[in-house]
Amino acid sequence: MILAVIAYLYSAIAFAIVAIKARELVGIFKKGQPDPTRSENRKARWANLLKEVLGHTKMTRFTGTGIAHWFVMVGFGALLGTLITAFGQVIDPHFYIPGIGHFAPYLWLVEAIAWLTGIGIFTLIAIRQVTRMKKKGRTSRFYGSGNWKAYYVEGTILAIVFCVIALRGLEGALEGITGWSANYPLTSFVVEVFSGQSISTVENQIALIAFLKIIVSMTWFVVIALNLTMGVAWHRFLAFFNIYFKRNADGRNSLGPVPEMLSHGKPIDFEDPKDDDVFGIGKSADITWKGLLDMASCTECGRCQSQCPAWHTEKPLSPKLLIMAMRDHALTKVPSDAPIVALDGPITPDVLWSCTTCGACVNECPVDIEHTDHIINMRRFQVLIESEFPTELGNTFKNLEKAGNPWGANRADRNAWIAECDFPIQVLEGEIPEDVEYLFWVGCAGAYEERAKKTTKAVAELLYRAGVSFAVLGKRETCTGDPARRAGNEFLYQILSRENLETLQETFGTRGTKKVVVTCPHCFTTIGRDYAQSGFELEMVHHTQLLNQLVREGKLKPVPSTDHNETITYHDPCYLGRHNEIYQPPRELLEATGAQLIEMPRNKDRSFCCGAGGGRMWMEEKLGSRINLNRVDEAIATGADQVAVACPFCRVMVSDGMTGRQSEVEVLDVAQRLLKVLPTDR
Repeated sequence: MILAVIAYLYSAIAFAIVAIKARELVGIFKKGQPDPTRSENRKARWANLLKEVLGHTKMTRFTGTGIAHWFVMVGFGALLGTLITAFGQVIDPHFYIPGIGHFAPYLWLVEAIAWLTGIGIFTLIAIRQVTRMKKKGRTSRFYGSGNWKAYYVEGTILAIVFCVIALRGLEGALEGITGWSANYPLTSFVVEVFSGQSISTVENQIALIAFLKIIVSMTWFVVIALNLTMGVAWHRFLAFFNIYFKRNADGRNSLGPVPEMLSHGKPIDFEDPKDDDVFGIGKSADITWKGLLDMASCTECGRCQSQCPAWHTEKPLSPKLLIMAMRDHALTKVPSDAPIVALDGPITPDVLWSCTTCGACVNECPVDIEHTDHIINMRRFQVLIESEFPTELGNTFKNLEKAGNPWGANRADRNAWIAECDFPIQVLEGEIPEDVEYLFWVGCAGAYEERAKKTTKAVAELLYRAGVSFAVLGKRETCTGDPARRAGNEFLYQILSRENLETLQETFGTRGTKKVVVTCPHCFTTIGRDYAQSGFELEMVHHTQLLNQLVREGKLKPVPSTDHNETITYHDPCYLGRHNEIYQPPRELLEATGAQLIEMPRNKDRSFCCGAGGGRMWMEEKLGSRINLNRVDEAIATGADQVAVACPFCRVMVSDGMTGRQSEVEVLDVAQRLLKVLPTDR
């Protein structure tokens, strides 16, 4: 009876502490900035929640770990009945839950889940230890994680599983079972261990093990309640909410467009901002409630870190460590006006500006943390309020503002590439004619950068030869604002986007179907998805999609190369792949050319960034090794004769990387590859 008194008293204290601290955590979330975009389409959100949780769609990307974790997750809820039973057994060892306590299917489920949970947690422990032994220091995804927290949680689960199985054995012995029993299909051998003892001995052991189970369980609650930053434990409760409230109700990753800049839950009017408007994230009080939920949900698993190009190239940014730093800053007693980004702050400028916004972290996170959005919001504050950003970006911003392109090239030269074509190209002066199907958005790189111009001319010729009617805006184009927005200069983005929106509205007029083809995935994303936030939607198509369609329709008829030894590897651009989930059209086009496609180890949604996104195209890599060289080494290692790309930024970075490695591997756009194998006659 003493054990029962202690167990019940301790449990009451534990539940009280948990209730108090949970209320405190909810209070912290409520203090976050409002975000009204998280509650629409509840049916779709529920459907996605069930899909992600029950299907473990993110976790099974790491197959063994995902399967093991699924059983551990299920065990956390399915074994709740054994804890209720333990509360009865400390008083009466013969206690069972009325109705189901002797119901055979329930008993089978308990045993199966207990064993599978035990095997699962043992597997996770083994994976953690093997990973730590095989991958040292920064190469381990657990580098920087609070390992004692994980060990404690894993140890607790093992102890609970031990108690459940031991109690099943003792319960069988108490019933006088000496051999195999249908009610104890997986624990009969445990029953035999305890059988033969006196009833009083078995009763005492049941009370003791039940007491131990309660104490272990309640101690776990106390520990996590006193450690609000213990995401490896809190995610068991918070992950469901974080997944439900993710940016996209339909379950798509929080990538693609940059969310509108909100202040007090409403979009900022940049033409007439309010005095109390919040511009990005400068301190913990600026973080939205969803951002705080993100941070509290982090399990420190390091999957984001394992895919991050900045971390892989010895730069200071780890998306995991960044979220942990923001969490520890926002969820503790740090004054709300303390800056988040500072030389001596939780996040240093070098960390903030190392991000390429490639989205690999968001793509991998099993609890749907939106790392990239937080980084861009912190950049917004640094640029708009603090005027603190890398020197090179200052020049880029000036070029965008004055010349309408990041290189500062003359606006009048946007049409220069047209003179290099030996076929007619229509330049629009006003509204697009009805007989023109596509507006070809050339983009800054496609108009000015010599290597990208080759892609522009190849696409134009392919469209011309396929009989597709298209026209360009010429000098009326200006930068979409992608480099400005993803580098944090939202004000400049608003200026550029409004200029382009006015041009596009004038061009398409009242036309119903507005088709635009682009060669740049950054333009594709910004015009097609960011601009939609202003209510102007277009039918955007990437050139690889359109060309692939034309080949399928027979309007372009490539004659595959007869050199069957010719090999090619394809680099997936982050903004075409992860941000827009376009993977097959470029590959199908390359296969249509007859070359043997050799995939790099990191491909499709796990492709490795070229290093140009997020404004980094115009910034020096002063820390660590060069991201493009890391990617180029992987391409060279395939032994392919050519590297195909589908993005002008990637074209520049991969080409420069090949030059840096003194490699003769040719770099070309998918469109150029297709043009090479078309018959010369028109």
